[in-house]
Amino acid sequence: MTPPNEPGHIDWLILLPIAGLLMFSVAFVYSASSSFAAVKFGSSEQLFWNHAIRVLLGLVLMIAVAKLDYHFWERISATALLIAVGFLVMVLLVGAQVKGASRWVHIGPVNFQPSELAKFTLVLHTAVILSSKKAILGEWRKGILPVMAWTIPVCIMVALQPNLSTSFVIFLIILAMLFLADVRPVHLSAIVILGMIVGGLYAVSAEYRLRRLMSFFGMDNVDESVSYQLNQALIAFGNGGITGLGPGQSRQRDWFLPESYGDFIFSIVGEEYGFIGVALLVGAFVLVMWRGFGVARKAPDAFGRLLAGGITTTLASYALVNAGVTCGLLPTTGLPMPFISYGGSSVFFSAIAIGVLLNISSHAGVYRRKAPATPINA
Repeated sequence: MTPPNEPGHIDWLILLPIAGLLMFSVAFVYSASSSFAAVKFGSSEQLFWNHAIRVLLGLVLMIAVAKLDYHFWERISATALLIAVGFLVMVLLVGAQVKGASRWVHIGPVNFQPSELAKFTLVLHTAVILSSKKAILGEWRKGILPVMAWTIPVCIMVALQPNLSTSFVIFLIILAMLFLADVRPVHLSAIVILGMIVGGLYAVSAEYRLRRLMSFFGMDNVDESVSYQLNQALIAFGNGGITGLGPGQSRQRDWFLPESYGDFIFSIVGEEYGFIGVALLVGAFVLVMWRGFGVARKAPDAFGRLLAGGITTTLASYALVNAGVTCGLLPTTGLPMPFISYGGSSVFFSAIAIGVLLNISSHAGVYRRKAPATPINA
């Protein structure tokens, strides 16, 4: 029997689907980006190699973090979140602008999105706060306010980049963690109502956001360019049918669908691999979500339970929102598909988060053998 203070085996039904998603994403990104890269960089493999290197580093990070006791993160949570907040301030002051939004920080040869770091460090520190204040979570000032004192500034700074969709999802993740911590329903309802009011007002405060919402609800007076990307994504799904056109045979990637290797790569998967490919992709995420919440239920302490639940909720939220946007079920946003979309920040921080989840699973006793029965007369 594994000693109770020693980690057991990690949950392979989390590791294998995530590793598979990362490795298959290299093929997806190459197919979706080859034509664009050939014109922009003179090499159809430029973005392929960029992504492949990031995937390899992400796998190494995930395995390394999986061997690190998750209680280590409990000790540095406040410092990590303060660093993330510092980067968010830097974005607003000197961040690099891409397509009218300041979401990136360049430090020498490295550039990344601080919102990705802030998202996971906020989940980490929220788990610390809620687990340490479990006895007083019924009190607004002592139990809930410390969480919101971190959440609201982070959400505001991310929204001001502007990046309302990420800010909104971060807020939902923290709400889910408050629910998992058994916060009083009246307090949770008050936070939801306040968040909906503030978020709704901010959503309609800019013309481009208002036009996206109007397009989503089918307003006839909206410029067709607003819904162009979604229409092209839906055409891609239609082209794919049940079995798809085959790897590398996408038609929409070649100048029809903008960001085909980024936020809308899910539609390229649908076009080339059809409904079967999409179902397998979604199934992998569903499996990880199921196992992740299972780890949360069996975690040995409140911190592990809340952290596992927060990480799983984060990945589930991003995957569901991206799929919903690409299929036209949600208003158009700029959220990536975890482990699939091209990018470095999302891959790295998501891989680290999965590594933490795997370590929690090794402490949760998911795969530990039961001790053999001791003979009565022994």
